[in-house]
This record gives sequence, C-alpha cells and structure tokens, in this order.
Amino acid sequence: MVFLSGDRPGARPLARFLRVGVAPSWADLAAFLLLAATAVLIVRGAGEMSEPLSRLHTTPVTLEPRRLPEYALLTTLRMFAALACSLAFTFTVATLAAKSRKAERVIVPALDILQSVPVLGFLTFTVTFFMGLFPGRQLGVECAAVFAIFTSQAWNMAFSFYQSLRTIPSDLDEVSRQFGFSPWRRFVRLELPFATPGLVWNVMMSMSGGWFFVVASEAITVGQTTIDLPGIGSWLSLAIARQDLRAVAMGVGAMAVVILLYDQLVFRPIVAWADKFRFEQTASTDRPRSWLYDLVRRTRWMRLAAVPLSWPARALAAIDWPRPQLAPLRVSAATARAFDGLWLGLVGVGTAWAAWTLVAFVARTLDWGDAAEAFGLGLATLIRVVVLIALASLVWVPIGVWIGLRPKWAERLQPVAQFLAAFPANVLFPFAVMAIVTLKLDPNIWLSPLMVLGTQWYILFNVIAGASAIPSDLKEAAGVFGVRGWQWWRQVGLPGIFPYYVTGALTASGGSWNASIVAEAVSWGDEHLEAAGLGAFIAKATAAGDYGRVALGVAVMSIFVIAFNRALWRPMYRFAERRLRLD
Repeated sequence: MVFLSGDRPGARPLARFLRVGVAPSWADLAAFLLLAATAVLIVRGAGEMSEPLSRLHTTPVTLEPRRLPEYALLTTLRMFAALACSLAFTFTVATLAAKSRKAERVIVPALDILQSVPVLGFLTFTVTFFMGLFPGRQLGVECAAVFAIFTSQAWNMAFSFYQSLRTIPSDLDEVSRQFGFSPWRRFVRLELPFATPGLVWNVMMSMSGGWFFVVASEAITVGQTTIDLPGIGSWLSLAIARQDLRAVAMGVGAMAVVILLYDQLVFRPIVAWADKFRFEQTASTDRPRSWLYDLVRRTRWMRLAAVPLSWPARALAAIDWPRPQLAPLRVSAATARAFDGLWLGLVGVGTAWAAWTLVAFVARTLDWGDAAEAFGLGLATLIRVVVLIALASLVWVPIGVWIGLRPKWAERLQPVAQFLAAFPANVLFPFAVMAIVTLKLDPNIWLSPLMVLGTQWYILFNVIAGASAIPSDLKEAAGVFGVRGWQWWRQVGLPGIFPYYVTGALTASGGSWNASIVAEAVSWGDEHLEAAGLGAFIAKATAAGDYGRVALGVAVMSIFVIAFNRALWRPMYRFAERRLRLD
C-alpha cells in the first residue's frame, strides 16, 4: 500500500517530534535500560532452550539456590510463549465461533471438551510427537511443555473473547452497519476494542492458570519416560519428592517475585492502556495507573523510535477491504434447511467416527465393567465440582464486584490475586496430607478444596472485569437515584457482571475437572491419599502408562463436562446475549 507523506501512519507524531526537538530525558535512559535487560534475558533463555537433549542428563535439575534465578527465567519464557500462542488461537478460533453459526456448532463443543482434558492427558500423547519433531534437541521437550501450558491458558481466553463478541450492545452494532464497515474494519474498530478490557483480565488469569500446572508441564512423567526441564516447576517437583520444605518455600518465593515483576512490567501497563477502551459515555474519574506506562509516555527517543515500528500496525488497521461485489444468492428456506442438515450430518459423521475410533482403542484392553467404574467415579467428581463452584461463587462474586468498582484497590490487589491464582496445589500437599492423617479426616471430603484452589480465581477475575466495565454514567445515575442494597444488585450489579460471571464460572468448572487430576490423588513421602473420583483414576493410569484407561477417563470426563455445560452454562450464555442485545 502506498501512502502520501501526510497520510502515512505515524507521520503527524513524527513531524511533531522533529518540530519540538527530541533531546533525551531521564525517562529515555530508564526505559532503554529496562528494554535492554529484557532483551538480554530473552536471548540467554532462548539459547539455553535450544541445547542438545543430552544436556538434561548431564546437568540435571538441582536444588542449589544459585540456579533458581535461571530456572525462574526459563519458566517465565515458557509461560509467555504459551500466552502468545493462546492469543493467536483466541483471535482466530473465538472470532470464527462468534461470527459463524455453523462453525459455532463445532468450535464451542470442542472447547468444552478441550478445557476438560487434563494437562496430563495432553502430555500423554504429545511428548513423543514433539520430541520426534526435534530429535536429539531440547527444543522438542520445550515445545511439549509450552503446549501443555497453552492447554491451561487458551480455553479461558477464547471463551472470554467469544462472550464479548456475542454481547456487543445493539446500538454499537447498528452504528457500525450504518457506516458500512467491512468485516475487517468492524473487527479492528469495534469488536477488538470492546473485548479488550475483559480479555486483559482473562489473560492475567490464564497466565496464573499456567503457573498452577507448571509442575506437571516441566516435570513430565509418562509411563517409562521421565524428563525434568530446568524451571520452577521441576524445582518444586524435586523439592516435594525429597520432602524439602525449605526448597519448597524458596521455589514459591521465586514464583512470587516473578509474578510481581511481570505484573509491574507487563500487566499493569496493559490494564492502564486498556482502560481507554471501556464502553461508557462519560469520562472515568478514577482510572488505573501504572508507573511504567507513565514512564513510557514521558520518553522522547523511545517514542520517536517506536513511530516507524508502529507504521505496519497502523497500516493494517487502516485497510478497509471491500466486500466482494457478488450478485445476491437467493436460496429458498427448504434449500437452506437442507444445507444446514448436510452440515450437521457431516459433523455427526465426524463425531461418530472419532467416537468409534476411541471405543475401538479402549476396547482392546478394557471392558464394560471398566467403563461403568469410570462413569461412577465421574459422578463423584461431578458432585465435588458443583458444590465447590457454588461455594466459590458465593464468596468471590461480592468480593470481585467490590474490587472492580474501586480501581485503586484493584491495582493493589492485582498482584496478590495473580499470586494466589498461580499458587500450585502441589505445594499444599504436605500440609493437606499431614492434616488429614493426623486428624483422621475423610480424604473424599477434605481433598476436594484442592480442586478449586486454582480455578476459583476464574470467577474472581471475570467478576472484577465485569464490575470495572460497568459504565460510570450508570453508576452515577444509581447513586443519584439512591439505588442501594439488594435493589442495586438486582438492577445494576448482577446484570452488569452476569455475562462475565458465566464465562468465569464455565471455565472454573472445566478447570476444576482438570485440577481433579492433581487433587484427588496426593502424596507426601510415604503417605499417599486418594479420593474416589475420575481425577484419581486418570492420574493412576497416566503414572502406569495405561493409555487405554487414560483415554477412557478423558472421554468420560469430556462427556460429563459437555452435558453439564449444555444443561446449565449454555442457557445462561444465551440469556446474557439476549439481555444485552435488547439493552
């Protein structure tokens, strides 16, 4: 695309810089040092990840404190690599599901299934594949770990973006159509900005969700294959295996430092930047702040250098691909129904083929008695999930609304919430095991809270996003008219957060099924506790390398998740869509 000098994206900012002068400031020096340090760390970490695979055997993971900063760097790089893949997945798959009814019928159930598949279930079938892509290189195992972390991040972000695209207010939708926006310009100018505030909070939650499963992602054990990648996850796994509480505390401390750093350097500036996309008619009086965001805005040389780099993005956003000028295709209602039936038939055939392949694989080693056992254990896990999600909702919905309505408190509690959401359940195993054994408690009841330890935060983060998205004019009007107490919750609070809560509860429900893998079967030293449930069934089968039982357990878990989502969460989604469209 050719631009005139006055129309080139970034030409006006560049001319302004040249006119007023670009003498460097202290902010330029500080920003340059931060950028240079980040680049050096990324290059060093990437170099270590591309070493030969034999290096993992010659220099195994140790509990030496001097190695902990290196491990923290490698884990952080894996987390952000998985986050980048999750964002790419979200923008493509969630957008397609929101815009195509036919694609939605396939993608949404697939997301329901995928979010319920445990990380160990993915690792069981993907480690060998990725190692085969890069034979003899550590990069293959790194890709397997990144993919495992991706599976703990992507589904929440995809559901959030899908929900935002489906709940765009009708007046904004009508205005974009009246102006004749092309699909691309509509996405760039309306849909992406509208979804950004909620997506940012879900990105933070997904990052924390990746930490929750980082132990399983870096300390990989599948049958006879055991690989420990250097990182905080493998450090914690080794410390737990050796019953070294001091090393466990050091690993958790390193994780807390890393979370605080990327909260200050990445997420808090993004939250401050994304506030401008909030949908409201009056200016916000209490905006989120970030020292790094303010620092970058004070720079001169850094902003000048960023102008040419922003040209491709601005040019891409300015493109307005015209709609293809095709003659309207007139299709009768009967023909449309026939095409819909054909599409559903193809989907049904594909689903039946996949189900038959799975049944044939499982039937080689198992029988109907094993299937009945798995369904019975699935019912036990289902009861735990329902009870835990209900309790978590009662606790975190009012707290999330309170935080979301107070940006200053949100800034203070943001890193704390991220740390609590990232806290690996494995770290609490020693205390859970010792308490249950000492007090002679029932593991079927008292191991259950470990399932919701990491997933309850999906509800909190989404409710905070929903409360912070309530328009300021609506809050001011409620205050002027004296709307308080239960009336405020019924007319302002609950309607404002409802679609966000549904997204959070849906992903928390799926995540709880996933977390049952590590929560229903725990060990500390020679003590091993197990709760009757599908998670313990899959965990034992994975450790034994029994792929038939792993496949059966994952299939049963997927059936339960899809049935539960279709019976409860999908109707609530449709209700939220209708309400917002009417409003």
